[in-house]
Amino acid sequence: MTVTVLEFCVLASVLFAAACLQGSIGFGLGMMAAPVIALVDPSLLPASLILLSVVLTLIITVGERQHLDLRGVGWALVGRVPGSIVGAWLVITLTPDGLVWLVALAVSAGILAAFVGWVPPPLRRNLIVAGAASGILGTATSIGGTPMAIIWQRAEGPELRGTMSAFFLVGSCMSLFALALAGAINEKVLQVAFAMVPFVLAGFFLSRFLTRFLEPQLTRLVALAASSVGVLLLIGQQLLSQN
Repeated sequence: MTVTVLEFCVLASVLFAAACLQGSIGFGLGMMAAPVIALVDPSLLPASLILLSVVLTLIITVGERQHLDLRGVGWALVGRVPGSIVGAWLVITLTPDGLVWLVALAVSAGILAAFVGWVPPPLRRNLIVAGAASGILGTATSIGGTPMAIIWQRAEGPELRGTMSAFFLVGSCMSLFALALAGAINEKVLQVAFAMVPFVLAGFFLSRFLTRFLEPQLTRLVALAASSVGVLLLIGQQLLSQN
């Protein structure tokens, strides 16, 4: 595995925190971790985060299986299929710098949407459109949570975590299949993802304890603040590298 000890520690720390966030509120793994991973090694995106998302969402889906909105998940997945294809095309088409800028744009859009407070109803058309957007962003950048979080933001607790996780579980598998066909998954990605699994699991298990005490709104604001710092650092690094 070609990452330094410092890079390993940074990746482990941010993935631990991001998994704890997603275990608490149902999304946030990509939004919080992707900017940092892009700073450490852009070649790890998006496949490494999508692989870890499969592990995490499988656990959450099984745990919250009694609270799933299967109808909503089904219609959202209708849009996810073509979205995943477009996202895989972007991965093989964009330059590394272009992919990093796409990550920065996706995180920034997610943060803006969270603060604007737009709440479209979870109707069939909206679910399909959000699923398609999630497929494009999730496959190209590993940050596919924002469109679905907008649609399902009025759901609470177990329903939100379970429904989002079920969608991401199936959607991430679609994205991995599309990326594999595009040749975007290599040995380094697999090694790093495998090494990070224990830290993702540890973050999830901590979230089970913290959800008893933390106010969900406060957790969400902390996550948005952390994501904002990450994307600002990423943009700064890109601008400096071009000078």
